[in-house]
Amino acid sequence: MVTPFNERSEVDYDALGQIVENQIQGGMDYLVMMGTTAETATLNYLEKREIAAFVREKGAGRIPLMIGLGGYDTADTVKKIETADLTGIDGILAITPYYNRPNQEGLFRHFKEMATHSQVPLILYNVPSRTGVNMEAETTIRLAESCENIIAVKEASGNLTQVSRIIKYAPPHFKVISGDDVNALPIISIGGKGVISVIANAYPKKLSDLVHFVLAGNMAEAAKQHLELTELMKLQFDDGNPAGVKVMLHQMGIIQNILRLPLVAANATVAGKIVTEMQNLA
Repeated sequence: MVTPFNERSEVDYDALGQIVENQIQGGMDYLVMMGTTAETATLNYLEKREIAAFVREKGAGRIPLMIGLGGYDTADTVKKIETADLTGIDGILAITPYYNRPNQEGLFRHFKEMATHSQVPLILYNVPSRTGVNMEAETTIRLAESCENIIAVKEASGNLTQVSRIIKYAPPHFKVISGDDVNALPIISIGGKGVISVIANAYPKKLSDLVHFVLAGNMAEAAKQHLELTELMKLQFDDGNPAGVKVMLHQMGIIQNILRLPLVAANATVAGKIVTEMQNLA
């Protein structure tokens, strides 16, 4: 989920409440807080705690909740897990360490430490374009085999060969989730189980239908939804995430089009293309 801000750059809880409700009514299977799209890097500790409490209350047990939690210091990350209030939280989305670029053995040990100290299941998050390190299929599979509470990976490497190897060789309890909207259909079609989505902030019903159609084997309807959304799936990243999806939500009257520095609103050219495509979709 995005984090909406008001003109004072404060969290807009009215807008956030509407987003949560739209997600639930749109057929989402679970909600993810404090991921990349939430501009988590610019949220302070108190804001993160307040957002989590707000979403828990708004969700009121109607939908499973996940929260992003990670870092590039294993000891500090473990401490965060041990001290975090995980009441009502069903899982942690655990990003690969960034900036210091650990090797595969370092990645394995980092996540094994997290899993050892976590009271809730972990979903690994591999996004090398942001972190500077790719978690290879063998490392992901090794973690799945070694840690029962590591239950899935959000795969955003864009490497379908790597994704295919994880799906083929990981143990049965372990799931692969697409980390990119545009790859949701192909990944689910070969055994993936869903997508942690950006565009679902604006089009939850269409994205939910896409996923559930392909899971049910209705490829014709899944392809129809995929093709309807493909251009917006691309445009939403043309000037950075979540700048694109915030244009959509602003156009829908749900949020103000405000991001926190160093991120800024999408430029006029990209925003214009997004609005035009939204009109075509409607």
